[in-house]
Amino acid sequence: MGYDLLLLSNSRMHGQPPLAHLGPALDAFLQGRATIHFAPFALRDHEGYTASIRAALAPRGIRVVGLHAVADPLAELAHAEVLFVGGGNSFRLLKQLYALGLLDVVRRRVASGELRYMGASAGSNMACPSLRTTNDMPIVQPPSFEAFGLIPFQINPHYIDADPSSTHMGETRAQRIAEFLEENAVPVLGLREGAWLRRQDDRLTLHGPTGAVLFERGAEPQPYAEGADLSFLLGRSPAFDTVS
Repeated sequence: MGYDLLLLSNSRMHGQPPLAHLGPALDAFLQGRATIHFAPFALRDHEGYTASIRAALAPRGIRVVGLHAVADPLAELAHAEVLFVGGGNSFRLLKQLYALGLLDVVRRRVASGELRYMGASAGSNMACPSLRTTNDMPIVQPPSFEAFGLIPFQINPHYIDADPSSTHMGETRAQRIAEFLEENAVPVLGLREGAWLRRQDDRLTLHGPTGAVLFERGAEPQPYAEGADLSFLLGRSPAFDTVS
């Protein structure tokens, strides 16, 4: 078995505890594994963030190890079974992943099937080739925009459809993605809140009742509903082709 990923648009739904909306999908992903290593680096309060995830997973009997609290995160990930990268600010998250030297070990162990990867929001952005389709402000500057590259396409988490009655003059999410595609020839999947992706080796499926919208250069946006097989996206080139 190779890649095993669970990529969430969001870690919680309004009025629900963290991860509650996943239901049995989380148990299916974990498959009896009792420990999750959690990367809380997208938020400033690492301990508080880890505590909230620990409380959410305690009813399942899951032990949560915060990577911020271990002496050597790189050594810790060399034998971890599940890595959960939480949401927050994608730029802050990626900068810390570079500072800790974690990108190569995660790429290698996820590709070999030794490490399962779970991301939420910014953590799902990190599974992409680049963070360039994040919704976040660049509050810090990472050494590069290159992320883990566990999938060959981009995700835009928390994707929200335009409100035709809105008088807001700023760009809609679809317009911002269209700007991205003017400069980069790589698909972008707008993942609505309440939706998630499961990658199992060469199979990619869409889950959650809210669905997603696929944006590609030169094509009309295509909506996809729960249960859609998106495996065709795994054959796309992850290269970023800048238009001159």
